[in-house]
Amino acid sequence: MMGRTTLWVEPKSAAAEMLSMQSKESRLTRRAVLAGSGALAVGGGLAAVLGAGGRTPVGASTTAGRRVLKTGTTSAPLIDEASQIPVWGYNGSVPGPALRLGQGEAFEVLLENALEEKTTIHWHGVRVPNAMDGVPHLTQPPVEPGERFRYAFTPEDAGTFWYHPHQRSFEQVGRGLYGPLIIEEADPPQVDRDLVWMLDDWRLNDQRQISGGFGRRHDAMMAGRIGNTITINGKPSAPLIARPNERIRLRLVNAANARIFGLDFGELDPMVVALDGQPVEPHRLSAPLLLGPAMRADLIVDFDYPAGTRHSLRDVFYDGLEYELTTFECQGKEVRERRLPDPAPLPPNPLAEPELATAERHRIIFGGGMMGMMGRTASGSDARNGQRTGSGMMMGRMGGSGMMSGGMMGWTVNGVSASGHVHDPIISAARGTTLLLDMTNETAWWHPIHLHGHSFRVLSRNGQPTRYQEWQDTVLMAPEERVEIAFVADNPGDWMFHCHILEHQAAGMMATIRVN
Repeated sequence: MMGRTTLWVEPKSAAAEMLSMQSKESRLTRRAVLAGSGALAVGGGLAAVLGAGGRTPVGASTTAGRRVLKTGTTSAPLIDEASQIPVWGYNGSVPGPALRLGQGEAFEVLLENALEEKTTIHWHGVRVPNAMDGVPHLTQPPVEPGERFRYAFTPEDAGTFWYHPHQRSFEQVGRGLYGPLIIEEADPPQVDRDLVWMLDDWRLNDQRQISGGFGRRHDAMMAGRIGNTITINGKPSAPLIARPNERIRLRLVNAANARIFGLDFGELDPMVVALDGQPVEPHRLSAPLLLGPAMRADLIVDFDYPAGTRHSLRDVFYDGLEYELTTFECQGKEVRERRLPDPAPLPPNPLAEPELATAERHRIIFGGGMMGMMGRTASGSDARNGQRTGSGMMMGRMGGSGMMSGGMMGWTVNGVSASGHVHDPIISAARGTTLLLDMTNETAWWHPIHLHGHSFRVLSRNGQPTRYQEWQDTVLMAPEERVEIAFVADNPGDWMFHCHILEHQAAGMMATIRVN
């Protein structure tokens, strides 16, 4: 999955679509909509809150010793410090408080709902007990306005995770309800700083307000709600300043509803040490780092450059809409005389290894959406050959399952377009069973597929074994791509299995896997 991609068939149409977002209300001023990417923002000022060397306090407020996350309306400087834009947040901030605790440390938090609608909290990527998973009606009743809900669990895994609602998430996440959850290793790697960057995009109108129209059919049936303003940690652009020979652990979280990031670090050459919170064989990037919605990556970045050196971080996923996300700049006195040795692998988490020889195999077909089943791309390249092709409207075949009124396509899993969070499971497995899911994306669009309650090994793409056999909880699938994953179903309960483009999930691309 290398190279770049196109969002729409025609590049000129792509630029027009991204800039206008199908209507005048989502356009911003020329200054804000820079190179079709929106106000490019980096939250350098939030680094002290979201990352530091060593253990940092849990940022949630406390009531009689209990951590509290309170939803409500607030404001954030999405464009510049002078423009406070109404958003939703936890404890009055976007992102919400950075929660840091140790692996195996008991965790408890009280959710207080000050919104005018129901909500929940889902602990994305954490293998929690089913009752703590935060899925409305499936694992808990949604929390009514003015009500509270207590979440308590002990995380088994160290890693980079995050929290967000699962109730009307296409709007609640889209308005800013999310935050980082960092579970720290007992023996973390040697770094000078540990930073979290939550990447997001926002759809703003001419009045510099969040545009309405959440859940629009047009968004839901195509690429999802892609915004025109990019932020990191909810703030406008600022370079990351590092000292020569400083080492930084950079935890990246894609909190966007639908935007896929393709991060090109240029000559900076970071080392990938974890994906979706799970350790991976340390390796350098040979192509832009792809992060679909909900996906995470832990990088070790060594600034073995002299003072005055500047490096650009570019997002190059969408052809013709590339832009500079931020810069890294070396300043000041050296931290040490020479660069540290390459990092050792992170300690593994206690995940059960799939028994492939006895695995229970299931075929999963993702279908529907605008343009229906995928044929060949407009350029003639073929995702079945392992090439990264398009991410938007393709020259494909109309048809497939999930046809809805007006000729639009609903999203489907094995021919069923789900509604609500409660439905019959597509798989029921005895606890301890190894499940091998052979998944095919028969749509014209990219899909980050997320499984609750478990992590899985990504075994192959288009019949070719993956190089690192990485553990993930969200796997990004290109149009017409076939991916095999495997995991031990060892966490009892009914677990959501869905596309994490939040509009796709709401429009039917979700299912349930039951572990008895």
